[in-house]
Amino acid sequence: MALMDFIKKQFIDIIQWTEDRDGTLAWRFPMQDMEIQNGASLTVRESQMAVFVNEGKVADVFGPGMYKLTTQTLPVLTYLKNWDKLFKSPFKTDVYFFSTRQQVDQRWGTPQPITIRDKDFGAVRLRAFGNYNYRIGDPKLFHTQISGTRDLYTVGDLDGQLRGMVLQHISDAIASSGLPFLDLASNQTEFARALATELAPAFEAIGLKLEGMTVQNLSLPEELQKLLDQRIGMGMVGNDMGKFMQYQTAQAIPEMAKGVGSGGGGGIAGDAMGLGAGIAMGQVLAKNLQEGLQGGAASQAAAAAAAVPVKADDVMATLEKLGELKAKGILTQEEFDAKKAELLKKLV
Repeated sequence: MALMDFIKKQFIDIIQWTEDRDGTLAWRFPMQDMEIQNGASLTVRESQMAVFVNEGKVADVFGPGMYKLTTQTLPVLTYLKNWDKLFKSPFKTDVYFFSTRQQVDQRWGTPQPITIRDKDFGAVRLRAFGNYNYRIGDPKLFHTQISGTRDLYTVGDLDGQLRGMVLQHISDAIASSGLPFLDLASNQTEFARALATELAPAFEAIGLKLEGMTVQNLSLPEELQKLLDQRIGMGMVGNDMGKFMQYQTAQAIPEMAKGVGSGGGGGIAGDAMGLGAGIAMGQVLAKNLQEGLQGGAASQAAAAAAAVPVKADDVMATLEKLGELKAKGILTQEEFDAKKAELLKKLV
């Protein structure tokens, strides 16, 4: 019976991998009911590495080249199997091939906005996406940490874990770069470099080498982008509150125009009156705020109040506008309280 089993066995003379599909990271050479002949040929092509595993233990590792399998070329396996220097019989072991080609255009992105600390805005929520490329740098480590005894391990099998690693290190990368959001958005190359530096050790820990990282977009959620646009508008007019009110009024005109287009004649008249009142109210508000920012004396405010009769509706409208400016961070709570007290006195 033992003789029949020996006759049925197939003996392997050539061990090689032709990589017949893209995206394969690790592939196990088929060994069922087969044994490797002493002196068999092992061919490892460029962008490949081969690993011999004996009873779960990684033995010899081969880079590109052609090898004749003997005790001289398999020193670790020889030790594990307790062979003498003149072994002649076939042997059975697992052989894994690993692709060391770069796996390019691997995508990453933030499915939800992430919150980070920012020098300019205190805390912001941002979105980002880009791509990266990597390759297997240490097949022995990759085998023990990731691919294991599977017959086939692909890029798709690893994709989810690598995406998670990228997202996990984004906040650390932003912190280490020392750049505020506005600078990050204008210098995405620097951000990508900082992110790659943070990620490299995590990739190396599982036998991979991160070869490149890009950031293709960095943006804020819509509501925060609107606030940023308003801040940019304020930066354009500086501390001139009169110009700021003109800027705000110009922004409001298109919305009023929509109302004009949808209404009748009465609507046109009402919108025109509302527009005129808004501009006049903006001028009064700009004058009051400008005096407050310049540290105007109370006597000047009193003189202005005496010169211009103030109606209750006007005061309430002004307070509402001041409240909007406080909500947007343009006025502080103290400035708002001071103007509120001043306006309420005029109603007495």
